[in-house]
Formats: sequence, C-alpha cells, structure tokens
Amino acid sequence: MADQNQSEAGRHQEVGHKSLLQSDALYQYILETSVYPREPEPMKEIREITAKHPWNIMTTSADEGQFLNMLLKLINAKNTMEIGVYTGYSLLATALALPEDGKILAMDINRENYELGLPVIQKAGVAHKIEFKEGPALPVLDELVKDEKNHGSYDFIFVDADKDNYLNYHKRLIDLVKVGGVIGYDNTLWNGSVVAPPDAPLRKYVRYYRDFVLELNKALAVDPRIEICMLPVGDGITLCRRIS
Repeated sequence: MADQNQSEAGRHQEVGHKSLLQSDALYQYILETSVYPREPEPMKEIREITAKHPWNIMTTSADEGQFLNMLLKLINAKNTMEIGVYTGYSLLATALALPEDGKILAMDINRENYELGLPVIQKAGVAHKIEFKEGPALPVLDELVKDEKNHGSYDFIFVDADKDNYLNYHKRLIDLVKVGGVIGYDNTLWNGSVVAPPDAPLRKYVRYYRDFVLELNKALAVDPRIEICMLPVGDGITLCRRIS
C-alpha cells in the first residue's frame, strides 16, 4: 500500500498533473519543452497559488491551458462562457486569448476559490473581460435560453464542473453556442476510469461520477447537431463543434 501511495504521489507531483500518458517522463518533457517556457507569467502565478490549495487536483493542467489559449485564438473567439472556474487558471488562459473587447461569462458555486486567482487576473489587465456569477449554472443558463437573442451568441464555451450535470448543461448550451462555435467538455476520460472493469478499485468520487461521464460520451457521440473530437489532453477534453 505504501508503494502504491508513493507512486500515486509521484504521478501528481505537478500541479494538476492529470495526464493519461503512460510515461510521467514524457509528460514532464512536454511541460518543460513546450509549455512552461511559453507560459505567461500570470498563468504561472495562478498555478503556483493553486498548488498550495488542498483541492489542487481540480485545476486545469498547464498543457490544457496552453491548448485552450491557442484554440481560442484559432477560432477568433470573442464571446465565451466558462462553467466551473475554481481558482481561474483556464479562465485566465481564455481572458489572455480574447481581444480587448472580448467577454467571458464565468460561473462557479465558490467565489472564495475564484478570489484566490482574481488579484493575478486583475494584475494581468484582463479582469474587465470577465463577468463572474456565483452559484449554480443551470438557473443562469435557463434565463439565457429564454431570451432568443442569446441563441447562437457564444463562440466558445468551456465546461469543467459537476459531471452529473454535463448532459443538462449540453441541452441548454447547444442553443447558446453559435453554429460553427465550440463547446469543450473537460474530464471526459475521467482518470482513465471510462475503461476500468466494473470491479476495479476506484476512488469513491471517481466511481461516483464515472457513469455520468460514460453517459455524456455516448450522448455526444450520437448527437447529430455537433462534430466531436475527443483529445487525451489533461484528463480528456471533448470538443463539440455545432453544425446545426
């Protein structure tokens, strides 16, 4: 058991190290060669603040932050949404990628965590792009969907929140994202547990949410309104491009 704990600790020596790569050395190579040398100083600062938080495993990994930042630039995103903010690492990656008049509607049930990273976001000069709402996202989404002028108004939406609500989010977000726009669902490979046998020894929270993640993955795979691409970045991210 001690050896197992030791190897688990080794696998998570990097903040938010949730890579599914078989080799830790290979993941470390990616970080040290292409991620960390290009990581903006404010993002590094939030990553280091988050490392001290007891729930630091919840953070977006540095390689995924880099990926999101580039993706947003490639699709020229301007009006975006983020459900699940935590300390704001992915939020900052987004804010830095958006043009000066870009907007992010950011939602999380915990303002305290968001405020850990907020001073860094303010110092980076991008806080004016963010509208933060504390509380559950579903009531906010329901209000947005009610008003037809919000339909098709978002270029990009990133979801990294309560996995048991991902399908509920999807039902609403598909109306809010524009045709040609992208929704990104995080953690869709869920610690590799999506292929674990039924009797595999999984941590309680991994086991609890696994069925919800499996259900989401099945639903996205057959949704005719989207094209999808599931990437083994971080803990797995599925990109959904709305086509109708």
